[in-house]
Amino acid sequence: MGLSKKAAFYTLGCKVNQYETESLKNQLINCGFTIVDFAEKADYYIVNTCTVTNIADRKSRNILRRAKKTNKDAVLIVTGCYAQTESAALYGMEEIDYIVGNTGKKNLIGLILERERPRERLHRDPIFSRKEYEEYPFASLREMSRAYIKIQDGCDQFCSYCKIPFARGRSRSRAKENILEEIRQMAGEGYREIILIGINLGAYGADLEGKENFTSLVREILDRDFIERVRIGSVYPDKIDGDFINLFSYPALMPHLHISLQSCDDTVLRKMRRNYGGQVIEEALGALKKAVPLLELTGDVIAGFPGETDRMFQNTCDLIEKIGFAGLHIFPYSDREGTFAATLPDKVPGPVKRNRVRRLEALKKILARRAREKYIGKELSVLIEEEKNGYYFGYSENYLKTAILSDEHDDGPSWINKIRKVRINSIEKEMLTSDG
Repeated sequence: MGLSKKAAFYTLGCKVNQYETESLKNQLINCGFTIVDFAEKADYYIVNTCTVTNIADRKSRNILRRAKKTNKDAVLIVTGCYAQTESAALYGMEEIDYIVGNTGKKNLIGLILERERPRERLHRDPIFSRKEYEEYPFASLREMSRAYIKIQDGCDQFCSYCKIPFARGRSRSRAKENILEEIRQMAGEGYREIILIGINLGAYGADLEGKENFTSLVREILDRDFIERVRIGSVYPDKIDGDFINLFSYPALMPHLHISLQSCDDTVLRKMRRNYGGQVIEEALGALKKAVPLLELTGDVIAGFPGETDRMFQNTCDLIEKIGFAGLHIFPYSDREGTFAATLPDKVPGPVKRNRVRRLEALKKILARRAREKYIGKELSVLIEEEKNGYYFGYSENYLKTAILSDEHDDGPSWINKIRKVRINSIEKEMLTSDG
């Protein structure tokens, strides 16, 4: 059998997964492959899976079955977090040709190129055997005018509800020199903004014997002055201290943070095995917002954790409202096999969880409107990413999506990848609008 030349990818889950998919794509392109849409007929289908929720697991299985319906003779490869944690279940799916866990992902291209040789169907090592960060060639994930830079993998938190450590392993930090070099290359290619991503960014450097930490890394990136805009992907609230807050004195560090929140109630946080309570959240985020004038926050919240009472849920809602989040990612709790939380009693009934999700969604809309209304009549700096239907679209420094009416006499494309200061006129569907 000769080497096939068409491959299709489907990626589920976080930016880290997407980052790694881009590396796999680029490697195949360099080997002469054409990357086609997942709905098209291909010779190889590669599904990069997530396992954060039961919904992610179910979606992964559905996507895998869909691929062989498009081309029954194709080679179907499943990789990623679900492949790492649930390889036994996937082994029973006849549609799948190869199961490649996160520990084998770096060698996936070799598996495709050497397919004529007899190979085992399962490619997965114990995840905790991985002690060092693995570099991916051509790995940058690029969107419009910004690039994502992965700096860390794995997690040592072992939160009671989470399977990520079992899918990704212990925290491993990328070499600082490689991070700086990738940022330099992205700036050289014309990108105006980078976003630092990882599984647990605040853990950066913990495995480097005290040589680096996350704050020192970000400070060096900012000191190098490679690029105009730097964003931090996601942090735990207990990682926000005075040194971290001082980073925002650099004009290049954008005033937005996504907070891994999950709950604001002390009892629930303790059951989640978080190392802090609601007071830490309130004090850290309050100090941050006080110090950084344009700062906006988004966060993740879990509704209906085992044992969560109405009062505990209300404590979370009250603190979220008091802090003033501009956006929320809301998840109903679901048991994850093998986690401590799955063994906890006092499961919250489904109807109660759904009601709490609805209440959080309603609060989210109120807070989103409130966060945006205060910018009406004020100026924000927007990195323009695209032009469509007479408007330019981009994100302000505090990561609020903005639509700017284009001037029909202006050379439209020249605005793309430019940072423009605009006055905000109104809000439409949680989007800031400006006349330019």
